[in-house]
Amino acid sequence: MSTKNLKYGEKEILEAKLEPWENPYPDRDYEIEITFPEFSCLCPRSGYPDYAVIKIKYIPDKYIVELKSLKLYLNKYRNQYISHEEATNKIFDELYYTLKPRFLEVIGDWNPRGNVKTIIKVSKEQR
Repeated sequence: MSTKNLKYGEKEILEAKLEPWENPYPDRDYEIEITFPEFSCLCPRSGYPDYAVIKIKYIPDKYIVELKSLKLYLNKYRNQYISHEEATNKIFDELYYTLKPRFLEVIGDWNPRGNVKTIIKVSKEQR
């Protein structure tokens, strides 16, 4: 896809990658909670938009996530055909791989569609 005619925000989203930062307190257990209330993607079956609140909770080890990179990364999903389950698990996997936190939980709290409400929760504690 050519980036020549894209607006600067579209280009940033297209090129987004999660960026790890050094944890300023690696010897301390502390919890970080991030909420992304305007997550969207497309239903792989119908093409209709799906909306969710993505909640991320983690205890960092060596790295924390840079927030702008997270915002841009999550916005990459808005034009992807992906199920609730796959989106939530993929976000979890990419955060876990990038940060290798002591604990990570990702919750996809999906808006009702067709009178069905879905909440997907994925978590893992490092041993």
